[in-house]
Amino acid sequence: MDGVGEQMMKAVILAGGKGTRISEESVLRPKPMIEIGGKPILWHIMKHYEAYGITEFVICCGYKGNLIKKYFVDQIRCQSDMVSDLSAAGISDSLFAKEKWKVTLVDTGRDTLTAGRILKVRKYVEGVPFFLTYGDGVSDIDLDQLLKFHEKQHTVATISVTKPTGRFGGVDLTETMGLVHGFREKARQDQAWVNIGYMVMEPQIFEYLGDGNSMLEGEPFERLVRDRQMSAYRHEGFWSPMDTIHDREYLEELYCRQEAVW
Repeated sequence: MDGVGEQMMKAVILAGGKGTRISEESVLRPKPMIEIGGKPILWHIMKHYEAYGITEFVICCGYKGNLIKKYFVDQIRCQSDMVSDLSAAGISDSLFAKEKWKVTLVDTGRDTLTAGRILKVRKYVEGVPFFLTYGDGVSDIDLDQLLKFHEKQHTVATISVTKPTGRFGGVDLTETMGLVHGFREKARQDQAWVNIGYMVMEPQIFEYLGDGNSMLEGEPFERLVRDRQMSAYRHEGFWSPMDTIHDREYLEELYCRQEAVW
C-alpha cells in the first residue's frame, strides 16, 4: 500500500454531542468548535487527517450544529480571494479556499446517540471502508500504520487504544496508618488501555448498529467483540481528549509552547 491518500477514503467525525463536562465553553458552542490556538479542535483533527491525504470529511452535526455549518461557510469567504464590484453592487467569491477539503455537514439530530448518527450518514460512505473518530481529541497517531494494521486483521472494525500519559502524581500510603509513604509520578504503564477513537470501519459496520438507539460503544461494540470482529491498534504516542476546561487549558499551553505534536 502506497499510503492512505490513494485509498480515497473519507473520515467521518462525530461532532454532535453536548459536551456537558466542559459546559463553561459548550454552553455557547459545540465542543468541536472550542478553540486551541485560535482554531477549533475540529480543524486540528481535520488537519491531521489531511497530512495523510484524507481530504473528504463527513461531519455528524447535532448540538448547535448550525455553528459548525456557519464556520465552514465563513472559512470559504474569509480565506478566499474575493472581488468586490462596487459598480454592480455585488461581491463574487472565487472559492479558492486555503483548506482543500470536501466537507459534508449532516444534521444527525440534537439528541441522537452515536450509533444513530453513523446510520444517518450511511449514504455518504456506502459500500466502502471509512475512518471514524470523535470531534474532541487530538493525537499524533500514524494513520498509514493504523490502516495497514486494520487491513491485516480482516475485522469489521478497528479502534485505536492507548495508555494515557499520567498528568497527576500518585501518593503512596501506608497500609494501616494512613500516613503518606511517598510521592511518585503516575507512570504511563500504570494506566489502563482506553479507546481514543481514530477507528477504521468496514461497510459491514452498519449491520451492527441496529436501529441506532444506542451508543456505538455499547451494544454495537459488544456484538463486534462477541463475533470477534473488533481489533485494537496500540498507539504509544501522544493523545489527549478535551473533556474538561483543564484539558483545553493543557492543549492550549502545548500549542502556545509550540509543542503541539498533533
